[in-house]
Amino acid sequence: MNTTLLTMAMLVLSASIVEAREIRVAPGLPSPHPVYDDLYVPFVEYLPKVSDGNLTAKILGPEVVALPQMKDALQTNLAEIGTIVPLYYGSEMPYAGIMSAVALTGREPHVMGAAATEFMVNCIPCQKEFIDLGMVYLGTGSTDVYGLITTKPVVVPEDLQGLRLRTGGAPFSRWAEHFGAAPVTMSTAEVFESISQGTLDGSVSSLSDLLTLRLMEVIKNATLISIGTYHGTSSFTASKTTWVQLSAEEREQLARAANLGAVQMTQAWGYELADKALNAAKEAGLTAVTPSPILKEASNAYALEDVKIAAQLAKENYGIDDADDLIAEFIRLVEKWQGIVDETGLDPDAIAARVQAEVWDKVDYASYGN
Repeated sequence: MNTTLLTMAMLVLSASIVEAREIRVAPGLPSPHPVYDDLYVPFVEYLPKVSDGNLTAKILGPEVVALPQMKDALQTNLAEIGTIVPLYYGSEMPYAGIMSAVALTGREPHVMGAAATEFMVNCIPCQKEFIDLGMVYLGTGSTDVYGLITTKPVVVPEDLQGLRLRTGGAPFSRWAEHFGAAPVTMSTAEVFESISQGTLDGSVSSLSDLLTLRLMEVIKNATLISIGTYHGTSSFTASKTTWVQLSAEEREQLARAANLGAVQMTQAWGYELADKALNAAKEAGLTAVTPSPILKEASNAYALEDVKIAAQLAKENYGIDDADDLIAEFIRLVEKWQGIVDETGLDPDAIAARVQAEVWDKVDYASYGN
C-alpha cells in the first residue's frame, strides 16, 4: 500500500514537472548590459514565483538572437519573449514610436517607465501595430536621464559647436543639431573605438555607459545636464504564436513578472548603475561638469519646442493626424505618474505595485493581444 501511494505521488510530481512551460526569452544584448542583467535575469527569477512554478524561462544570448534580429525571432517563435525597439521599425510601428519621439521630456526614470507602459497598453493603434506584426506588448522600463559624456568639457551652449556626438534616437539627434553639434548614428559597440581614435567627440547617453561601455577609459568629462530619458522600448514583447497558446491566467502571470522586471531594471539602470558608474569614473579621474544656467535653460526650452516638432514629424512622415492628442495624453500620464512617484518615493516594490494596480490589473487577458 505504501509502495503504491509512493508510486502515485511520484507520478503526480513527474506530471507537474512535465507540465511546467519553459519560455525562451531574448534580451538581445549581452551581459553586463542592464537589459540583460537587470531586466531579463530578474524576470527569469520572478516568473516561476508568480506562476507557482507553472511557467519558467530560459535566456537566449545575443549570439542566438541579437537586438536587430528580434522582430524576426519573435515572428518565427525562435524567441518567445524579447526586447523590441519600435524606432528600429519606424514605418511599421509609427504609433508605438510616439513615446520615443518625446524622449526629451524625461526627467524621472520611474515616472517615464510607468507612463510609457500605461500609454502603450491603452493606445489602440499602438496595440494594433504589435498584433499585426505577430507580437504582444508587455511593458517598458526607462534608462537614467541622459547627459553628455565628452572628451572636452561642455559648460555653455557654445561648447557644443562642432562636436561629433553619438546619439541614440531622433530626439537626441535633434537636440544635438539645435546646439550646433553633429549627431552620429552608430551601435554602442562602436562608440569606444570611435572615441579612442578621435573620430567621435563623445556621446549623448546614459551615464552608465561610462562603466558598461568602458567610456571612462577614453573620456574625462561628464556634463550633468538633464537631456531626456530613453523610455521607448517594449522591454518585454511576447510572440503572438506563444501568447495564443497560453491561458488567460498564464498571460496574466507573464505580465506580472514583466512588470516586476521592468520596474527593477528602471531602478537599476535609472538610478543605481548611473550613480555607480559616475562614482567609479570620478575615481578614475573624470570631471563631473556642472552646466551653466544658460545651457540648462536653453536645453529645457528646446525640450518643450521638440514636443511640437515631434508631433509635426509624426504627421508629415507617418500620417498620424492625431499626433498632438496622443502626445498630450502621454504628457498627461507623465504628470499622473509624477504625482504617484512623489507619494511612493523611489521604492521599486511600491512603484511596481502601483503599476500593477493602475495598468495590468485592468487588462482583460482573455482578449488582450488577440
